[in-house]
Amino acid sequence: MAEQTKTRRKIKILFAASEAVPFVKTGGLADVAGSLPKALKAAGAKVAVILPKYGTIPEQYTSKMQHIAEFYVPLAWRSVYCGIDKLTYDGVDFYFVDNEAYFKRDSLYGYFDDGERYAFFSKAICEAIQWLPELQCDILHCNDWQTAMATVFLREFYQEVEACRNVKTIFTVHNVKFQGQYSDKVLEDILGLADNPTAAGQLYCDRDSINYMKGALCYSDIITTVSPSYANELQMPFYGEGMDDIFRRRSNVLRGILNGIDVDTWNPATDPMVEVNYSVDDLDKKAENKRLLQEELGLAQDPTRPLVVMIGRLTNQKGLGLVRYAMNYLMERGVQVAILGTGDRDQEEAFQYFDYTYGDQMRAIIAFDNALSHRMYAGGDLLLMPSEFEPCGLSQMIAMRYGTLPVVRETGGLQDSVTPYNKYTGEGTGFSFANMNADEMAASLLDACEIFWTDADAWKQLQKQAMEADFGWAVRAEEYMDIYHDLHPEIIRWQKKKA
Repeated sequence: MAEQTKTRRKIKILFAASEAVPFVKTGGLADVAGSLPKALKAAGAKVAVILPKYGTIPEQYTSKMQHIAEFYVPLAWRSVYCGIDKLTYDGVDFYFVDNEAYFKRDSLYGYFDDGERYAFFSKAICEAIQWLPELQCDILHCNDWQTAMATVFLREFYQEVEACRNVKTIFTVHNVKFQGQYSDKVLEDILGLADNPTAAGQLYCDRDSINYMKGALCYSDIITTVSPSYANELQMPFYGEGMDDIFRRRSNVLRGILNGIDVDTWNPATDPMVEVNYSVDDLDKKAENKRLLQEELGLAQDPTRPLVVMIGRLTNQKGLGLVRYAMNYLMERGVQVAILGTGDRDQEEAFQYFDYTYGDQMRAIIAFDNALSHRMYAGGDLLLMPSEFEPCGLSQMIAMRYGTLPVVRETGGLQDSVTPYNKYTGEGTGFSFANMNADEMAASLLDACEIFWTDADAWKQLQKQAMEADFGWAVRAEEYMDIYHDLHPEIIRWQKKKA
């Protein structure tokens, strides 16, 4: 066999996702898709991002898009129109798959034909690689179930295509709870794989159900997820959501890389949504943000009361049952609690009840308010995240950036990103507890409050350590670059010349 020729060039990555900031967002995937490609480019890769052109993308972006191509996508017996629009944003090229029948709707997900919509999107990705030279790549990096079928289609339909033959695939699991499960009728009617027993066998998750994510877990060259601990947890029945056997079987290609945050957006020194900017060098200014937040929310303006904030979706996954159980005890101890978010109706109503009951000690804002979230990160003393499971979590990283110390359950990315306080050495960036137990959570939270009340120097040192933790994307991008180059050893890593 001839020796493989090595070349020095930028490795080409096509990053496929169903949402990305600043265009559309429903969850943490959008933050990753909006930030990681920029970091990969800085690390020496040639990167493009592809996502659907939704009707909800603001006009300020759609008006600047350039229509560059159109073709028809074969989807079982259909031949479906696909347009490709392009927009360069913040130095990264974004490509938008345009089909108004599928994507010009009031929201992103939750429609009866989601299985068809995202099968089309996945097939359109493969067609774009085939027909558009600027999207031809070394690595197709897919994210969550909405892009999962692209890894299957690429292997089953496109291996005779020169542009697709050597493309390696990576699939990132952001949350295994959402897998894309549909009736097995989609095999013939949408996917066109009914006559392919190899593919069909790897898509079935029970007798008459097809699972898009399972397909990607079986077909991808590498599987990644958003924290090292979550990679381990996925191999356990409690966390694996029925896929744990596949994660165990493919553990040799499973990697956990902790997500990062956009440290330019989340920066208390420059954040335009924060009333009083501050940094690790003038941390005393944070106190005024707390006072202003207490005033805004109608809480008692008392600097001696620890202000605990919770920001995010109000769902059972977030461990809110523990908070509800412990609320009266926390109120008796003089803790203030402020919650911002929307979610399950019973959770919303429970915290509205607490708001009504506890007056100037507790406030629940049932809304999505980005500007207020910034003020809460800046004004809070503690962030509470007692999640049942948390693949990565971003709130705890953002809170640390603002000197608001997290109290978290030891699971997934929470465990990987928060170093618990050690009273003997002074080490730590927050506080943690191990079990889904309300008394244990309350004890950990009140331990944190005890430091706040009795040891101002230790508290300030913890804040500084939290603010100095590096949650930027640069380190994470290098870890992804290692994986990309392991898959293509013939491409010598491109490195910028030092000035």
